[in-house]
Amino acid sequence: MAQNMIIGMDAKRLVHNATGLGNYGRTLVNDLVAATTDDWHFRLYAPDEGRPDLRSKVLPSTKASFTYPEAATGLQRSLWRIGRGIVRDMQRDGVCLYHGLTGELPRGLKAAGIRSVVTIHDLIFLRHPEYYHWLDTKIYAWKFRNACREADRIIAISERTKQDVMELGSVPEDRIRVIYQSCAPKFRDLLQEDVLQQVRRKYGLPQRFLLSVGTIEERKNLALAVHALASLPSDIHLVAVGRQTRYARQLPKSSRVHLLSGVSDDELAALYQQAEVFVYPSRYEGFGIPIIEAIHSGLPVVACSGSCLEEAGGPDCLYVSPDDAEGFAHAVTQLLMGAEGREERIRRSQQYVRRFEGQDVAGQVLTIYQELLSL
Repeated sequence: MAQNMIIGMDAKRLVHNATGLGNYGRTLVNDLVAATTDDWHFRLYAPDEGRPDLRSKVLPSTKASFTYPEAATGLQRSLWRIGRGIVRDMQRDGVCLYHGLTGELPRGLKAAGIRSVVTIHDLIFLRHPEYYHWLDTKIYAWKFRNACREADRIIAISERTKQDVMELGSVPEDRIRVIYQSCAPKFRDLLQEDVLQQVRRKYGLPQRFLLSVGTIEERKNLALAVHALASLPSDIHLVAVGRQTRYARQLPKSSRVHLLSGVSDDELAALYQQAEVFVYPSRYEGFGIPIIEAIHSGLPVVACSGSCLEEAGGPDCLYVSPDDAEGFAHAVTQLLMGAEGREERIRRSQQYVRRFEGQDVAGQVLTIYQELLSL
């Protein structure tokens, strides 16, 4: 293995996405920096500087630095990121391995002799193209197939995603590693009562509520939970946290439905700790981190069958068809405060999700890097 390991990483989401893929990338970079010796360096390639508040979440270190293109226009920067422009810059910088953190790799890595790893989070655009604009589906599919050709190793964030990559990308199993994501430690820490009450007042939270977390879009299927409210006690409300799309405006109107956006991570932890049941009616996911967060926060979970959510939540959460509002309401009823077996389900679910703790994600990723760099 070379004396100085220079690792290139796709940093677009690190500086542009406040949740999801952005959190994954920033957490991984910080953990890799902490886990490596001084002969490692991580070059973070981004099309522009993005948001200062997100960029600052990558902790200062001599082992990590951002790199931007000289291209002037937005189109030129986009093309730089997926083509030979970024590859030439990596050759100039002495990069020996590149990690595409969000399911894509630039063309020409193999030809340039640069080893590569790509993390695939989900293939929903192939499983359910109806939720995407047709052109976006074509672009995402092209990027996925290019990544399958270029990548020396593929990281899948769940067994479900691994199976999708094998089936839809014709990728042999020995090129894929499953490395689960773990949730932030803050969701395991009990908050002080004054903090909980401050968040309750800020958002005008009802006394009893179900909580859902995730972009409020068609695939997330929040309408199922809204319809289920009609079969639940009248003092039970639904609080949904996430970026709102046009789908949010199409939901049935109800004084029992509260849509929140712009909620900080700390406030989100307070919402989890005051909810009664966590509901995740999504039709398809790559993994389902909010389920892990909810269980760590002491909540029972109702989710939908058909993708990977059983893998995330385990056998003591309840799973319902994504089109069964009555079944969804019945499952929620079994988990409300005072319901028989509720606390035991929570306890067993917390035991189950311990498998995602201490995963040492950075350590597993480093092992892949070292395997490839020693070839």
